[in-house]
Amino acid sequence: MPTPEANQVTIREPDDWHLHLRDDDMMALIANYSARQFARAIIMPNLVPPVTTIAAAEAYRDRILDVLPTGHRFTPLMTAYLTDEIGPDEVETGHTRGVFTACKLYPAGATTNSAFGVTDVRNIYPVLERMQKTGMPLLIHGEVASSDIDIFDREAVFLETVLAPLLGDFPELKVVLEHITTADSVQFIQAAGPSVAATITPHHLRIDRNALFEGGLRPHAYCLPVAKRTHHRAALREAATSGNPKFFLGTDSAPHPRHDKESACGCAGIFCAPVALESYALTFDEENALDRLEGFASEFGPNFYGLPLNEGSITLRREALTVPKIVTGNDLSVVPFHAGETLAWCAMERSQG
Repeated sequence: MPTPEANQVTIREPDDWHLHLRDDDMMALIANYSARQFARAIIMPNLVPPVTTIAAAEAYRDRILDVLPTGHRFTPLMTAYLTDEIGPDEVETGHTRGVFTACKLYPAGATTNSAFGVTDVRNIYPVLERMQKTGMPLLIHGEVASSDIDIFDREAVFLETVLAPLLGDFPELKVVLEHITTADSVQFIQAAGPSVAATITPHHLRIDRNALFEGGLRPHAYCLPVAKRTHHRAALREAATSGNPKFFLGTDSAPHPRHDKESACGCAGIFCAPVALESYALTFDEENALDRLEGFASEFGPNFYGLPLNEGSITLRREALTVPKIVTGNDLSVVPFHAGETLAWCAMERSQG
């Protein structure tokens, strides 16, 4: 068990319970960053067109595995993109066959490639009934998409107007509220039953909304849900480092080409995969909670999903790590989280169990 003063921390191999790998040249460029640190990852289905069928999920999984280096130890866990029209049989069959680990609910228009998302959660009640029966998790982007709701309030409004009624109608449904950003969500998850959990990103533990405007407009700090006030960040840090198993790791690493971020209408998303574990370790170290990093990163997620814990391990050392200012390849340029910074922790090679 590491102490807060430890110069080396070895934890069970972690998993990423929220990851965007994109497709084609972008996927080929960035997939190995996640495979280097994580044994498994929940893969987001918001491609164009979205992953709504078993066949599409299997094909996407094959493309992911094809771009990874020989000898990798990384398992992509596929998800189904819920639409107003998706049928319960496709979802249940995909889950039974081991293709769909979970289903993803995007409110239509809430974030990147969510135009095909659900316009009214009641439209998917037949699917949710089947998911509750089979124990299949529902992963939620928890924001309302109404333009008349302030962007900084959309998560809190979602809790009240969508999630609370949904859980009332489906009290046994397994739900993960993804990439939470507010104290409201922390309190909601803490008060909810054992079938409700949340993921927390490395960037929401480190930035607040001031990061968007530090010395000018900062497009690489823009993500959805957008970072909130400082007291919300403090609540997230307390939840993540508390040892409460209802909160676990999900990076929401979401790369975009640099020119699409630095544009008149920049894309939302932070590419944190290259330094995800290092960033989490930095936060846990600052909160004197290195002894709780393993639970958050490696145990609470598998336990919630009903999956076995990984057998291997990964070691982090208190060693200076300079983050590259840009990641390039395949005619793409992507700016990573912590670009140009020197972090105090460095993830070393993983070992097999």
